Amino acid sequence: MTSSHRGPAAATLAPGSLPVADRRQVRRAAVHLIRQDTGAFVTMIAFNALAAAAGLTGPWLLGRIINTVRDGGGVDAVDRLALGILAGALAQFLLARHARYLAHRFGERTLARIREQFVDRALALPSSVVERAGAGDLTARGTTDVATAGQMLRDTGPDVFVAAVQALFILTAVFLLDPLLGVCGVLGLTGIWFATRWYLRRARSAYLEQGAAHSTLAEVLAATASGARTVEALRLRERRVADSEAEIERCVAAHDRTLFLRSVLFPSIDVSYAVPVVAVLFLGGVLHQQGSMSLGTVVAAALYLQQLSQPLDTILQQVEQLQSSGASFARVEGLAAAPKGPSELSVTFPATSAAPSASPTPESSPGSPEDDRIEVREVHFAYDSGADVLRGVTLSVHPGERLAIVGPSGAGKSTLSRLLAGIDTPASGTVAVGGVPIADLPPNRLRRQVVLVTQEHHVFLGTVRDNLLIAAESATDAELGAALTAVGADWSDSLPDGLDTELGPGGHQLHGAQAQQLALARVVLADPHTLILDEATALLDPTTARHTERALAAVLRGRTVIAIAHRLQTAHDADRVAVMQDGRVTELGPHEELVEADGAYAALWHAWHGEQPGRA
Repeated sequence: MTSSHRGPAAATLAPGSLPVADRRQVRRAAVHLIRQDTGAFVTMIAFNALAAAAGLTGPWLLGRIINTVRDGGGVDAVDRLALGILAGALAQFLLARHARYLAHRFGERTLARIREQFVDRALALPSSVVERAGAGDLTARGTTDVATAGQMLRDTGPDVFVAAVQALFILTAVFLLDPLLGVCGVLGLTGIWFATRWYLRRARSAYLEQGAAHSTLAEVLAATASGARTVEALRLRERRVADSEAEIERCVAAHDRTLFLRSVLFPSIDVSYAVPVVAVLFLGGVLHQQGSMSLGTVVAAALYLQQLSQPLDTILQQVEQLQSSGASFARVEGLAAAPKGPSELSVTFPATSAAPSASPTPESSPGSPEDDRIEVREVHFAYDSGADVLRGVTLSVHPGERLAIVGPSGAGKSTLSRLLAGIDTPASGTVAVGGVPIADLPPNRLRRQVVLVTQEHHVFLGTVRDNLLIAAESATDAELGAALTAVGADWSDSLPDGLDTELGPGGHQLHGAQAQQLALARVVLADPHTLILDEATALLDPTTARHTERALAAVLRGRTVIAIAHRLQTAHDADRVAVMQDGRVTELGPHEELVEADGAYAALWHAWHGEQPGRA
C-alpha cells in the first residue's frame, strides 16, 4: 500500500524530478527553524560573544607588558598583567566550551525537527510524483542530504558563527588600538574577499549538481539490485554495468568540479592571511620610528591580525561545507514545494517505509460522497506533458457492479485505474465518487471508498502484525487472522512466532506468492466499497492464484469491482466490459452483447479461444 496526496502543486516541477528550494526559501526555512528554539539560539549567541570578548584580553595585555617593560616597570606589574592573560584564556575556554555545548543541543533539536518534517512531507507526496522522480532521489534526500544538513546545524554552523563573532571582535579591537592600523588590516584582507566571492558564485550550482548525481546513481544502483533476477534473465548485465559506470563517472566529474573550486580558494586564502600582518608591521614600524605610535600598540595590532587568521581559517574552510550543506538543505526543503492532497490506499508498500501519517478526518473534507457511484467524465491525461494517454474517457460504474476493462497493451487501462484510485489527477475532465471529485477526498475518506490492488507487492521491515496494522490500526489479532484466512494465507499458521514473526532481512523471508497474499490481506482490512484489480494475482502460481481468487470471491461480494483484465475469463464473468483502444473507451456492455456485436472485443475473445471470427 502506498499513501499519496493530490492537490495543486506549490511549484512547477521539471519532468521526473522533485523540486529544489531556492535561496529565499532556504533562508525562510532556516529562520523558521531558529524561531522554534529562539531561547537556545539567543543564549548560544551570548556565550559565543562573551568567549570572543575574553579572547581579546591576551594581545592587549601583551602590548601593555611591552610598554610597561619599555617604561621601566617592575616584575610585579608584569606578573599581574600575565595573570590577566591567563585568566582571559581560561575564561575564553570555559565560555567557548559551554557555547559549543549549547550549539550542539540546538543543532540536535533542530535536526530532529528537520527529520520529522521530512518524513511528513515524504508521506504527503503523491505516489505518482515519487514514481517519476525515482526512489533514489527521495532516498538520497532522506539520508545523505538530511545528514549533511544536520552536520551543518550541529557542527559547521556553530563553528562558523563563533568564528565570525571572533573575527568581528578582533577587527574592532584593532580599530580601537589605532584606526589607521585597522584600515590597513581591513585593506589587506580584500584578497580573501575576492577569492571567496569567486568561489561562492560557482559553488552552489556545483554542489547541487553533485547532489543530483548522487541521487541518480542511487536510483540506478537500487533499480539494478532490486531487479537483479530480471537483469540476469534478460541478459542485461552488461548494459546495467555500463549504466552504473556512466553514473559513477558523472559523480566523479561532479566531485572533480567542487575539488577544483576548493583548490583555487584555499591557496588564495593562505597567501592573503600574511598580507594584513605584514602591512601593519611595516606601517606600525614607520610610525613607531617617528614616535607617533608605541611599540606595544604595533605588537598588539599585529598579534590581533595574526590571531584573526584562526577564525577566518575556520570560516573559509567551512565555506565548502556550508555550500555542500546549503545545497543539501535546499534539496530537503524542496519537498515543501511538492504537490500535496488526498491520498489513495493501494496494496503496494515500499519495503522500508513507515506507516502513513495522520490524515484529516472525513468531517474536514469539502464534501462527502452521496453514494458509491463512480463517474468519469471527458477525462484527458498525459505523463510529463507528453502525448495524451487517455483521450476523452467517459465511464459510469454502478455500486456493486463488476466492470472489466480490456484492451491491447498501451491502450490506457492501467492509467485509468490510477486515476480511479486517485493516484494521478486528470489534465481535464473529472473522476468523482458519489458526486465528489476523488482528488478532493481526504485520505481517510478515500481509503474507505477506493483501493487499488496491483501486481506489485512489498513487505515492510517489521512483524506480520506491523505489516497488517498499516491498513487498520485498531484491528484485533482475530481480525488480522481472519484477513489472512480470507486470502488463503494458510502459511501464516506455521510461522515460528505467529503474528510477531519478523519479516525481511534477518527475519522470515516471504516468497512472491506469500508477499502478494499479505498485501491482499491488507485490502480485506482496509474494507473499501470499491476495489480496482490490476491483475492482483498475476504473480501467484496457478494453483495458489485459483485458491486466492476463490477466497477473495467471498470478500468481494457486495462490493464494486473494477478489474483490469488481461485474461478474458475475468471479462466473461463481469457484469459489463469496457473495451479501450488508443486511450478511448470504444465499446461498453455485457460480454454476450459485445461478442454478438462482432467488434474489437469479439475479435479479442475469439483470438483468446483460438477461434475464427464469427464462430460461437
